Amino acid sequence: MRNRYLDLLRFLAIVRVVVYHVTGWATLTLVFPAMSVMFALAGSLMAASLDRSGPAAVLRRLRRLLPSLWVVAVVFVPAMLFTGMTLSPRVLLWLFPIADPPANNWGALALSVIWYLRDYLWFVLASPVAFWLFRRAPLPTLLAPYLLLVTIEVGIYPAPAVVREFGLYFGAWVLGFAHHAGMLRRLTGRVLYPLALALAVVGGAWIVTHPGPRGYDLNDNHLGNAVWSAAFILVVLGRAPAGVAWLSRSRLADQALTVVNRRALTIYLWHMPFVVALTPLVDVVGWSHQDPVGLAVRVLLVFALVGLVTLAVGWVEDVAARRRPELVPVGSPAVSGNGGTDRRAVGETVGPATVPAQRLPTEAATVEINAG
Repeated sequence: MRNRYLDLLRFLAIVRVVVYHVTGWATLTLVFPAMSVMFALAGSLMAASLDRSGPAAVLRRLRRLLPSLWVVAVVFVPAMLFTGMTLSPRVLLWLFPIADPPANNWGALALSVIWYLRDYLWFVLASPVAFWLFRRAPLPTLLAPYLLLVTIEVGIYPAPAVVREFGLYFGAWVLGFAHHAGMLRRLTGRVLYPLALALAVVGGAWIVTHPGPRGYDLNDNHLGNAVWSAAFILVVLGRAPAGVAWLSRSRLADQALTVVNRRALTIYLWHMPFVVALTPLVDVVGWSHQDPVGLAVRVLLVFALVGLVTLAVGWVEDVAARRRPELVPVGSPAVSGNGGTDRRAVGETVGPATVPAQRLPTEAATVEINAG
């Protein structure tokens, strides 16, 4: 049974990610911290799979994750080799990205989204042990990533990148465990809302007092991001409605939700190359980078181009999930009405992208390519 509310959250996260990468509006990261929401949804799905299949769930998740990446690699790796990337054994990371795969200058920009798959892969590999610990000591397991992040951010522990990323987003993943276990739903309003408010105040205060290069963009503030996002997740998952009844009354909305959820990985992987490719339009046409008309046109063009690529290669997600391949997913899946975990969800898919200069585990700002 599918939970259409979780599908709706994933749909909103994917749309928000694309719009953010075109516009660079920092406010969007505060209004909807899509990155952490995506990790929380994925953690909930992973917990459901571990309950069903045990450690074998790891291989199933990898089977769903990697084929769409390989399609991207088939297109872009030869193009990068032809335009100056050095061939080395590290190119094999495009098959299994436990670290950043090699890329040339334009490739590092257009394919910066790969960081999410790298983190997702590590989280999947860690999940059997983490879920075992969570079942025996839920609260310490949940708090551990946040405490780790605090020690890193205040300078007590100069952690390597992969450890820092566990501190940054694995807390959201474990909140997904808690959602699957029903712990968030069981929190009374007297506990959940004050807790979420306290986290939002602490996270917001840290963000305001530690602004980054883009102001109050969550992606520039790891600790503020993690705490603010935890408050958001507590509310949207802890008070998830039993269903989304209006979807069944709107065939168009229901179909759009189905398409985006079943093609979320393809949309994620391919949207950033188009964001980068269309950025020069700003200078060619003479728009400013925040011109409303220019932004609207670029958002629509990115979605249109992603739609075309999705028609061409999105069926790979069906093959990876062992479904009948379809150019456009149709039909409304069976719906869970109890707010429980989506047991057949395709959406352990991904979200946002990072950009340029440093390939940090954060979403990217708008890419600006100046012609001169």
